Amino acid sequence: MAIQIHQESPQQLGPYGTVSIAFEVRSKFTIQPIHNGLGGLHFIEEAVDPPYIKDYDQESDAGPERWLKRWDLSNWGVLAAYDTDRRIGGAVMGWKTAGANMLEGRDELAALWDIRVDPAYRGQGVGAQLFKQASSWAKDRNCTVFKIETQNINVPACRFYARMGARLGSVIQGAYEHLPDEVEFNWYLAL
Repeated sequence: MAIQIHQESPQQLGPYGTVSIAFEVRSKFTIQPIHNGLGGLHFIEEAVDPPYIKDYDQESDAGPERWLKRWDLSNWGVLAAYDTDRRIGGAVMGWKTAGANMLEGRDELAALWDIRVDPAYRGQGVGAQLFKQASSWAKDRNCTVFKIETQNINVPACRFYARMGARLGSVIQGAYEHLPDEVEFNWYLAL
């Protein structure tokens, strides 16, 4: 398999979004504070029964094309991964964007806004290639920090970001008013 990755315009977010971001939730991390949090946090992986499919693109005000209406994407990057002429994945990076809270108002910080790989290609290194190019994109803009958000219900993503060298920087319970059972995890990669 010879994967080709190239940069596209944010105007290509429609085709970008045709690659499924859905994943099966088989387990989740439950967080238990040690000594009321002063001793750190203990993460316990628990099975989810029954497993279910999570697809953030199906939630209200979500999905790649909607980002065009919400923010000025002139400082964003879009990567597309292809196997010959088949779109199999991509990554979207954000930087210096007013109103995008994930960027924390910091010019030296870029964020991996989205990453997706076709389910038939998962586990074959496509995500790692996309992540490496996405973090290089941020470094090319003189960023020193690359931020990634995920949730406690996406255990494979958490493990992936840890393997890629990112460190868990914050755990925010109650971050998603409309998703009270999900906990926000923010990962940071020093560039």
